[in-house]
Amino acid sequence: MNVTTAFLFPGQGAQEVGMGADVFVASAAARAVFDEANDVLGTSLSKIILEGPAEELVRSHNAQPAILTASIALLRALEERMGDSMPQPTFVAGHSLGEYTALVAAGALDFAQALRLVRRRGELMQAAAEATPSGMAALIGLTLGAAQAACEGTGAQVANANSEQQIVIAGPTEALDAAIERAKEAGARRALPLDVAGAFHTEVMRPAQDEMDRLFAETTFGIPKSPVIGNTTGTPLVTGDEIRGELADQLCGCVYWQEAIEYMAANGVERYVEIGPGKVLTGLVKRIASGAETVVIGGLDALDALT
Repeated sequence: MNVTTAFLFPGQGAQEVGMGADVFVASAAARAVFDEANDVLGTSLSKIILEGPAEELVRSHNAQPAILTASIALLRALEERMGDSMPQPTFVAGHSLGEYTALVAAGALDFAQALRLVRRRGELMQAAAEATPSGMAALIGLTLGAAQAACEGTGAQVANANSEQQIVIAGPTEALDAAIERAKEAGARRALPLDVAGAFHTEVMRPAQDEMDRLFAETTFGIPKSPVIGNTTGTPLVTGDEIRGELADQLCGCVYWQEAIEYMAANGVERYVEIGPGKVLTGLVKRIASGAETVVIGGLDALDALT
């Protein structure tokens, strides 16, 4: 029986030393992905991924291409294992950085192009964060509308609408502090600071976005084999121009992950397959699309999970 399936790809924060090590050993297709990443970037990214040290892997300019590489290596190992029985996803989606992985998986962006883009994206995001002291905080017990109201006029923004239980706000340090106080006054039970370099998906990242836009103008985006659900809209991207527009908005705009999952659920997706390190996204799916089947493909042992 065919199960309507979506593929999901994780974002920054999912990295861990050794991710993909077992498929690197067992799968020629996976090794080819690691080798290509080394060649394209002119450095031994695979050594950082497989051996660390962790403090090197966590740096944005390494973490972003590393997660992309490990996720695509797992996807290629899965394709190698399943052959003609590999399911064609109805939709693909990725959280923040993971959107680039989703574009590669959908055939809309070449892996080498994606590597170069996310390497530069990581460098620019780090520089923007260092230029403006800023942060992010997860609000517990506050709706999206109330979180938006708490940010209004402070200079902070809603950065991630991950689920009804998980809204992340971000901004320059003083702005974020003010928004947190207003959120607590509005009924937020807790505001948990996140261990990140700065306020991603806010205007703090505008200097990074400006240079990324120039890179996007030079990049060819194809028509995806499966629609990619955009972070900033929660709706499908089906043309190269739509993809370019989404990426132009994404770095300074909110990731509406809940809307993306709700869209896929409303359009018949029964199974969500998270491909890459970690299992944060399938955890969110369980909160958003109650009763949906979830599968995590994070290593060699999981490659038979779809058979």
